[in-house]
Amino acid sequence: MTTVFFKKAERKNAKLRLAISGPTGAGKTFGALLLAKGIGGRIAVADTENSSAELYDDLVPFEHANLQPPYTPEKFISAIKAAEQAGFDTLIIDSITHEWSGVGGCLELVDKLAKTSFNNNSWGAWSEVTPRHRKFIDAMLQSSINIIVTLRSKMETVQVTTGNNKKKVEKVGMKAEQRDGIEYEFTTVLDLTHDNYALATKDRTRLFSEARPISENDGALLKQWLISGSADACINGNQYLELEVLMQQAGINIENYCAKRNLNSLHDVKQQIFDETCQGIHSMIQRSRKAQQENEKQMKSENDARLESDYQTALQDIQNAKSIDDLNKPADYFRGTKHEQEVLNACQAKMDMEGWSA
Repeated sequence: MTTVFFKKAERKNAKLRLAISGPTGAGKTFGALLLAKGIGGRIAVADTENSSAELYDDLVPFEHANLQPPYTPEKFISAIKAAEQAGFDTLIIDSITHEWSGVGGCLELVDKLAKTSFNNNSWGAWSEVTPRHRKFIDAMLQSSINIIVTLRSKMETVQVTTGNNKKKVEKVGMKAEQRDGIEYEFTTVLDLTHDNYALATKDRTRLFSEARPISENDGALLKQWLISGSADACINGNQYLELEVLMQQAGINIENYCAKRNLNSLHDVKQQIFDETCQGIHSMIQRSRKAQQENEKQMKSENDARLESDYQTALQDIQNAKSIDDLNKPADYFRGTKHEQEVLNACQAKMDMEGWSA
């Protein structure tokens, strides 16, 4: 039976998971770059908007990748992994709407699969597409770097009353174009109005209690919040996956490992012991491989010795053969071994000496 362990609640240092949603022209890309600038470090932008982010190259130095259709979940996962491996501090994905409703995105994948593989049954198609979409979400959540994404929202116009009691028409954003519930995956979700004001629809940082334009200072505040947690932090998503793979290679029962250490899962392993834990498991794997190699070497040595003994016995049996049928056994036994040709030569010599026909 699985045991659940409770311990003192303590916010750990974290990586940013922030979404900016808004209609066209609301300043999503501009705001994302301002936040990344305030956070500091190297910035990467994975751009699905025809390289529109490069129009802001004067705002802050960043490196750019222009993503092209099809916008499959795997393409976005590749962008995240590439940014991690390149050592960036923050990745901006502009925008993740394309992963859902763009060319080759999830909705289009479902339509195609329903028509080609599931007899127009979209529910069956979702059974294949949903896990792919979930892997994209997990790649964001488990990333070792800060992730800022933008989302398009459907456009709507409303009539508002200004301070001088005049009417004017404003464009406002509606529901973000992504899968329902996407907002639950982020620490903070900001909805931008057409006049560039950010309204927090979800904000665990509690830094955006009032609507305001996004600024570089907001990024600095976010960074301060991210690093203000307990120094006794738990491992991040990439470290979790690395540790899980190592334990599987070492044959360690993960559930038993966690239970002995009062951990609910490997996610509770502390950063400060991560390297030491990995080194210990690497040593265990190396010892196991060395023992296996020595065992294989010993078995090979024993097999070679047995083969040599059997070869000498076979030569004697061939010499003492009473009929041609007596030669079949040694010939079959050594087929495919290093002594095959020698045994065949000995059999042929015996047949020639006795005048037996093959």
